Amino acid sequence: MTNDDQKNTGSGSQAEDTTETLKPEMDGDTSDVEVLDAETDNMEEDADLSGFPDMDEGMFAQVQEMMGKLQRADELEKENADLRHRLGRLAADFESYRTRTAQDSAEAQGQGVSKAAEALMPVYDDIDRAVTMGSGDPAKLIPGMQAVQGKVLNIFSGLGLEATGKEGEAFDPQWHEAVQVVPGEQDDTIVQVYQLGFRMGDRLVRPARVVVSKKD
Repeated sequence: MTNDDQKNTGSGSQAEDTTETLKPEMDGDTSDVEVLDAETDNMEEDADLSGFPDMDEGMFAQVQEMMGKLQRADELEKENADLRHRLGRLAADFESYRTRTAQDSAEAQGQGVSKAAEALMPVYDDIDRAVTMGSGDPAKLIPGMQAVQGKVLNIFSGLGLEATGKEGEAFDPQWHEAVQVVPGEQDDTIVQVYQLGFRMGDRLVRPARVVVSKKD
């Protein structure tokens, strides 16, 4: 064996001895770290309890639970306030919508009344002319009033109204109201009209008041 081999062998032995010597020290250091961690946890618990020297751990846990509940109650109160705020805004928006809708409805109603009045103005003009002509010659009053009557029916037709309850028409209780029943050649036939009725599609606006015949 050469001198270099002896030196290498000696160096390897010294390294192994050093490793074996450090192992117990490292194991001891690990135990010391665990002990330090445990002591730190205990110190934190002691610090939490340091402000309450007469309070045990059970009572302290109850206090912490109560504090948590108080914090949760505070959060719920904030949520409640936010919901109240949102509800207030929603109510304000609905009130604005209701006001706007009422205004639109009133405006539409006003326009409808204006259009109806505008449609009836020619009728007034015809009545005025018939009365003027009839004052000088009463015989001319009837044709004038018949012309007015026809114009009114035309206006009603333009509005979607349909007249019902004419003489000779079959009696229908859905549209007609019998004010009198008289003997006649046919059953349930209108023989006289007291008041003309009107309907709009399938909806009755005013029933016709009529006299109905009945076979003996």
